[in-house]
Amino acid sequence: MTSAMRPIATLFWSFLKIGLFTFGGGYAMIPLIRREVIDRRGWIAEREFLDLLTLAQSAPGPISLNTSVFVGYRVRGYAGAVAAILGVVVPSLLIILAIALFFNDIRYNPVVDAAFKGMRPAVVALIVVPVLSLARGMHRAMYAVILLSALAVWYLGWSPIYILLGAAAAGIAWELAVAGRHGSKSGK
Repeated sequence: MTSAMRPIATLFWSFLKIGLFTFGGGYAMIPLIRREVIDRRGWIAEREFLDLLTLAQSAPGPISLNTSVFVGYRVRGYAGAVAAILGVVVPSLLIILAIALFFNDIRYNPVVDAAFKGMRPAVVALIVVPVLSLARGMHRAMYAVILLSALAVWYLGWSPIYILLGAAAAGIAWELAVAGRHGSKSGK
């Protein structure tokens, strides 16, 4: 079945499950989105998912929403983007509405407090997993660059914006250098 024939309901349902069963925000959703769209459904390839994820991180807004929009659009166009984003947003919207309605009743409940304390380590693990997964394809020298960047932000008090701008400039320079080498080889 081609991507044009995929039902919109399948996109909505897939992203609804992701939105319903994920705690911890956008980065915690990435492994579930990856498993659903690559492993289970085969809608996109691993490399294309990494490209969409990079684009989602670059765009303003939550990464889970951006990723769902880009995947939905890639699979089924504008209708797919709308179905995917609605699927991700509806569970959170309903949960937040329920919490808002009953917040005063559960605010100081020790059971609720204990449940949230218990979820914290799981949320950290859900954030670390995609970082390690994405790091698999990196060159070893990049680990040193990332470590030095993190130390500069933490120890020297540098703004992460300067690190990101520097990394973007380095990436552009690297790609231009690689393209220049390949261009000079093909031009001979």
